[in-house]
Amino acid sequence: MPDVTEGRGRIQRDVWITGIGLVSSLGEGLDAHWQAFAAGSAPVTDNTTFAPYVVHPLVKVSFDNQIPKKGDQRQMEPWQRIGTYAAGLALDSAGIAKNAEILSNTDMVVAAGGGERDFQVDAAILNDLSASNDAGRLLNERLLSDLRPTLSLAQLSNLLAGNISIVHGVTGSSRTFMGEESSGVDAARIAYARIAAGQSEIGLVGGAYNAEREDTLLLNDLDAFCMKGEFSPAFTAPGIASGSMGAFLVLESPEHAKARGAKPIAKLSGVWSERAKRAVAGAVTAKVKSLLEKAGTAPGTAVISGVTGAREATEAEAEALTASGLPVRAVANRIGHGFEAQFIAALALAALAVSKGTLFPPLAGDPLEKAADGVSRVIVTQVGHWRGEGAGLVEKA
Repeated sequence: MPDVTEGRGRIQRDVWITGIGLVSSLGEGLDAHWQAFAAGSAPVTDNTTFAPYVVHPLVKVSFDNQIPKKGDQRQMEPWQRIGTYAAGLALDSAGIAKNAEILSNTDMVVAAGGGERDFQVDAAILNDLSASNDAGRLLNERLLSDLRPTLSLAQLSNLLAGNISIVHGVTGSSRTFMGEESSGVDAARIAYARIAAGQSEIGLVGGAYNAEREDTLLLNDLDAFCMKGEFSPAFTAPGIASGSMGAFLVLESPEHAKARGAKPIAKLSGVWSERAKRAVAGAVTAKVKSLLEKAGTAPGTAVISGVTGAREATEAEAEALTASGLPVRAVANRIGHGFEAQFIAALALAALAVSKGTLFPPLAGDPLEKAADGVSRVIVTQVGHWRGEGAGLVEKA
């Protein structure tokens, strides 16, 4: 019998998580992350390289292990290398790496940012503009002479999916979502819905973020979003401590997984994407409460939050989570905030917790993180730093 459930008048299949690829400041792979959590390791942060901003730098990675051709690596920006590497880890975890037959039918959904800038070119142009009497003409000349066509192409968001396809041979359908935290929620929502509805049998979904970038730190600081000085727990709303990370999941129908002898790590039981009217007082808190209600708060439920640390969004989410009474853990307290990749990373950690039957230890000093008993289901929440809310439910398969 197929694994199906009745919902809103239609039949939906179960969706299994059969592979996870995760790389961050704490290491690569699930075992490395769980060992760091269980040991109570302090988060790995850097507040000097980009002072006064706090970032979680990527662990030293040998990209050759997943991207063997140096030419492929050179034409990728750092965030693309991180994502392509994490995607390879997920395919390895699922046992489908280099399986051309399966990979040719594996659909892909990626959450991506807008590419990275050439800091040296930017600085040189800005310096020359400050001394020019004809700024428009100078800008046109410098853009034509300093920016290679390949640089413009490298900034295209869908090139992460393209590189994964080239390097790993994932050649099913492909979709790319942009839009910071919400892009990760929608990428997971679409990948989940397609398999649940029988439109897809197996999919790769994820994203990546390079936090070690002066341009994005400046962009976020202009709106007073950045964490500065020393690291502080996320739910104290000290600001965003961005984290370099790559997170990918292999989602699969039970029928497809069983046919190839694969077992689930956990079950993805739902993903919801919403957007509150943030100009209305209490709207975000109410939206998070409604998402928790959709996911259900049965015994054995915990929350893993993609909380950003941005003050208003964090305070609103904290109010809803405190009212729920559920045990809470924050991804940002361990590996920082990865914007497009954050929700997928939270789903990965939720699957890990469910597979272990327990949450990882709380972080001292965070007001929402408390000791908790065993868990069999985890709600993942994601409140964007300035727009968009979402949730996912991960259960024991």
